[in-house]
Amino acid sequence: MIVCRSRAELDKLRRVNQLVGAILAELRTLAVPGATTQEIDQIAERRVREAGAEPAFKGYHGYPATICASLNEQVVHGIPSERPLVEGDILSIDMGAKLDGFYGDSAVTVPVGKVSTPAAELLRVTEESLFRGIEAVKPGARVTDIGAAVQRHAEAHGFSIVREFVGHGIGTSLHEEPQIANYGPGGRGPRLAEGMVLAIEPMVNAGRAAVKVLNDGWTAVTKDGSLSAHFEHTVAVTAEGCEILTLREADRERARQLLGAAVSS
Repeated sequence: MIVCRSRAELDKLRRVNQLVGAILAELRTLAVPGATTQEIDQIAERRVREAGAEPAFKGYHGYPATICASLNEQVVHGIPSERPLVEGDILSIDMGAKLDGFYGDSAVTVPVGKVSTPAAELLRVTEESLFRGIEAVKPGARVTDIGAAVQRHAEAHGFSIVREFVGHGIGTSLHEEPQIANYGPGGRGPRLAEGMVLAIEPMVNAGRAAVKVLNDGWTAVTKDGSLSAHFEHTVAVTAEGCEILTLREADRERARQLLGAAVSS
């Protein structure tokens, strides 16, 4: 069942998603050579709990950490470790929180120091693909219009879309209906309606789309060893289009460059 949230519920969702966005903005600055993802995870948990919230991922189906920290060829669900980051890595940080009974969820992939030109291009196009998907969100559109827009942009630049993992509705549970694939065709699935809240999260590979899960039962990697990037925002469908709930004020100008008038204040 797809739930359309009330104004009071949207206020709570906005609060927790703004918290996630703010913490994620701090975490991305910590992704420097010599740091470890375990250290970043510890800071993430501290910030979440200091705000009176709970980590959304820790303990979820047995997951052991507050963030998912996916390096280089790791696509999603990488477990934080003591391996020091090195110049040229790319790191996906995915995190969620629960506050007042509602969930927030967002992800970003960041360069560690100076990265190669192909790696920088992958990050740029993946973030743009996320915003192409967000641009498709408006009342009356179909769920698959989002994925079709994501796929069209990523593949136009020579990259591939991961099929095994998808975006999702979010609210009083971390994962709710509808599932949001990052590929098309468009024009199918439920119609979007005001009050729906969606976590849109393209995962884009530099090589082939195929992935596999490692023996830890969590970490998904590209089968061909190519780099992978992951960006995610949680959005609410509005009468005019959508509001990006995880978007911080400091990032609004960047979003306007990517989206134009589609970003709600």
